[in-house]
Amino acid sequence: MTLVSTLQSKTLSNSPALYNTIIAITGSLLLVLSAKINVPFYPVPQTMQTFVVVGLGLALGSRIAGFSVALYLLQGAAGLPVFAGTPEKGIGLAYMVGPTGGYLLGFLLAAIAVGLLAERGWDKSILKSFAAALLGTAIIFVPGLIWLGSLIGWDKPILALGLYPFVLGGLVKSGLSALVFPATWRFLTRKGIV
Repeated sequence: MTLVSTLQSKTLSNSPALYNTIIAITGSLLLVLSAKINVPFYPVPQTMQTFVVVGLGLALGSRIAGFSVALYLLQGAAGLPVFAGTPEKGIGLAYMVGPTGGYLLGFLLAAIAVGLLAERGWDKSILKSFAAALLGTAIIFVPGLIWLGSLIGWDKPILALGLYPFVLGGLVKSGLSALVFPATWRFLTRKGIV
């Protein structure tokens, strides 16, 4: 059971479908916000998108996290300026087939994969949460790098452009996830909420 499904079972929600839809929409809006947050970091600035993608998986589980990310991608495909660098770097499908398109697909795959791990209790332990977050981050990079290489050519320094600058940030965000979600479970348990 994930954090959100546990909380849902404790509420007076008479409509799980409505509750899940509201949670998924909220998740997609968190992704929009995270795309617009630019954190100064070494060697390049970072957004908080991968943290939120992993967090959605850990908190919501595979189905609702996947739905949240799918909604985010649909908002972007419809031309809303939801992605990092939009509208300056383009909008809609034109942006989605650009250099970051594979990473966007990776968001969906990572949210589902991390959600599956959370459904198996990986969100309750610091070590397992860290492993789930690292796996989710790696999943984002795989289609991202494949797409980037296919788009700009494999003769270019793909790893130097699309991976190396983001490794340290990915480790920090994975560590943050590993602290936040188990701590949330402990807090809610101490308060008698779960």
